[in-house]
Amino acid sequence: MVPEINYWAVLLATASSMIVGSIWYTPKVFGTRWSKLANVDMDRPASSATMAIITTVIVSFITAWVLAGASAIAWHFYGGSFFWGAIITAVTLWAGFTAARFITHDAFEGRPTALTTLNIAHELVTVVIMGVLIGVWPPALA
Repeated sequence: MVPEINYWAVLLATASSMIVGSIWYTPKVFGTRWSKLANVDMDRPASSATMAIITTVIVSFITAWVLAGASAIAWHFYGGSFFWGAIITAVTLWAGFTAARFITHDAFEGRPTALTTLNIAHELVTVVIMGVLIGVWPPALA
């Protein structure tokens, strides 16, 4: 079975990821704390971030697409509300793949716990917002 996917919702979810990141990493929110913990120079030329931004857009699209597909599969399997199914799917995938992998890698790399917490919290907010957008605009067949 190929899950039905609303690509408009995927595109909106992709854009939301960029918006969340832009707000999250602003100096007045968590940018200053994150840059110190991650040892990132926030004063470097903006042009040095071009490849990172392009990569982020691509990866965000893949994340939104997988979340939309997994949400459709979960909805077909469990039934119920597509909206809540998308949010539960987002949180479950975040916990099982994103948070778990961040914690493992960061532990082996000796990164500060505060940095790991900040990064996985950012990812949780990102995927929950993606889940909301995907859940609000289910596939056409839903």
